[in-house]
Amino acid sequence: MSFSDEEVERYARHLMLREVGGPGQQRLKAAHVAIVGAGGLGAPSALYLAAAGVGRITLIDADEVALSNLQRQVLYRTADQGASKVARAAERLAELNPNVAVVPRAEMLSPANAGALLAGADLVLDGTDDFSTRFAVNAACVALCVTLVSGAIGRWTGQIGVFAGRPCYRCLVPEIPPDVETCAAVGVVGALAGVIGSMMALEAVKVLAGAGEPLTGRLLIYDALAAEARTVRIGPDPDCPVCA
Repeated sequence: MSFSDEEVERYARHLMLREVGGPGQQRLKAAHVAIVGAGGLGAPSALYLAAAGVGRITLIDADEVALSNLQRQVLYRTADQGASKVARAAERLAELNPNVAVVPRAEMLSPANAGALLAGADLVLDGTDDFSTRFAVNAACVALCVTLVSGAIGRWTGQIGVFAGRPCYRCLVPEIPPDVETCAAVGVVGALAGVIGSMMALEAVKVLAGAGEPLTGRLLIYDALAAEARTVRIGPDPDCPVCA
């Protein structure tokens, strides 16, 4: 797979990196990434993956842009209120990098359609804030043998993990927690979405380009108030209903 002169200039800083170089950038160009949720985490993730030269990005989200989104969802503008998130996101990503094919899917992912929506993806990013959707994404990724990069934020804390088969996300979260907190209910500092969303994109680039050590089987927890981060290992659950 060759690069045009324009692409060589566009990706020059990647091509100079020993861990990426020409072969890694070719893998990025050949890759298909599906992003579930085009909100606080999906927006910065999509921006950086499009800028990085991922060849095909599928955006899956049924929501429309609301004024309360704009505090953290950096893909959108005030004039976008009421518009489909994935439609607007596809336009912005095409403006950022016309070499990337962006496929907007204005659908709500569910257990019934998750397999079809994610089929063909080399990597999936999940930035949704609904556990039933997260469970459906995880089950489809396990069934399709596709690596999942999962991120979550709330208040001042964020987390990110990479799941490649076993352990899976359900090993980390076996059941929907009884005291679920959403950003709408408890709030979230806007810049935290940029931090965790960018880290999701970074892990995706590492996985696709074969660079460094991704967070596979590990969970990174970031406390923005204390400016501290820690990483914990995720053990496989012998009774996991998905990957056991």
